[in-house]
Amino acid sequence: MSVEQPLWHALRAYRLLTLCYALSLHVLAYDRYDLPVLAGLYMAVLTAWTLATSRRVRSAETCTVRFLAGDLTVALAGILLTRAVETAESIGQGVSTLPSVWSAGAVLGCALKGGWRWGAVSGLLVGAGNVLERGGLAGTTVHNVLLVCVASIAIGYVIEVARASERTLARALEIEAATRERERLARDIHDGVLQVLAMVQRRGVALGGEAAELGRMAGEQEVALRALVTTKATVTHATTTKSATVTGATGHPASPTDPDGPDGPGGTSGAYDPGPGPGRQGGVGAEHADPPERHCDLAELLAARAGARVTFAGPGSPVRLARSAAGELAAAVGAALDNVRRHAGEDSRAWILLEDEPDAVLVSVRDDGPGIPAGRLEHAEAEGRMGVALSIRGRLRELGGTAEVVSVPGQGTEVELRVPKHV
Repeated sequence: MSVEQPLWHALRAYRLLTLCYALSLHVLAYDRYDLPVLAGLYMAVLTAWTLATSRRVRSAETCTVRFLAGDLTVALAGILLTRAVETAESIGQGVSTLPSVWSAGAVLGCALKGGWRWGAVSGLLVGAGNVLERGGLAGTTVHNVLLVCVASIAIGYVIEVARASERTLARALEIEAATRERERLARDIHDGVLQVLAMVQRRGVALGGEAAELGRMAGEQEVALRALVTTKATVTHATTTKSATVTGATGHPASPTDPDGPDGPGGTSGAYDPGPGPGRQGGVGAEHADPPERHCDLAELLAARAGARVTFAGPGSPVRLARSAAGELAAAVGAALDNVRRHAGEDSRAWILLEDEPDAVLVSVRDDGPGIPAGRLEHAEAEGRMGVALSIRGRLRELGGTAEVVSVPGQGTEVELRVPKHV
């Protein structure tokens, strides 16, 4: 609902309440009028107009310029008609006009429709009508005119600011949606196409001959595609969420982190097969297509990634998580295992530990490789190698979780992935 919609509802209620007030004043002053029949006729028109146009005061679209002109006409006619139906003595004493405070509703309607300028102009018109009805600038008249003008200008300005804020917010949401979709596509490319191109380049160079030329061309395409998916917007968004931490020895094997990402010079085949988890079946988009209410056992997805050199440990009971979130988390674990194979070596071992906390799911991936040198992650990201930034941290960020990297040279690497259960 628009932020200005409550103001339209309030104006609609204001018109009805002030109509009742004006009718009450008319009944009390009926015997005082010089022309009571004319006053009664105007009040009947005012009542019919207010009730018939009540649906017009619902939004800026239904509140047309023609309606506002009619509203102002009814208000000004009632103000000027007061001089004809009231006695000179009553007018001198500052008696209320026939529409009374109802006329301010016409001014507020103009302010809500067109902003503070429309409010100021309509307020001045109603003020001029009050001056003509009173026959001069009496103290109470000036006070009422200023009050209506200030209120209409203030409300009109608030409406303009609210509409500008809505447009800015809508634009920001569009940019955020586009950025998230770009990151999702970049992850899919990173986890698939770039790895294949890197493998073709490495194998082609090893085979020589015509294959070497094919490898060179694959390498050029890899560089071009990497530059395409790591534009300034994506890199900036990913850089703001860096959470890599380098600490002291952990005392046990740590989880894999790939500074270059699985799109490095290595191929997609190796000791660590990511398995048939959702992160590899149908891409990330297929996972997002699942209804959010559907859940699956995360332990089963991660257990499928265990192998001769990958050990999985988790709770005995199922760890339920939304299917889309579980698929993304499993894909991040697969990217971490790819990094182990690429950087820790074919003979290294990895351990996956799943912990089911009350409000979150924690997955740790550790390896016994050589670890990551200080600053290597930042350097790799600057080169356009977005393995950790997109395939791991990018996925966790979209899930509202965190991904922390702890590595000690010579003692392995650990990636800790935490995802809240409410996703």
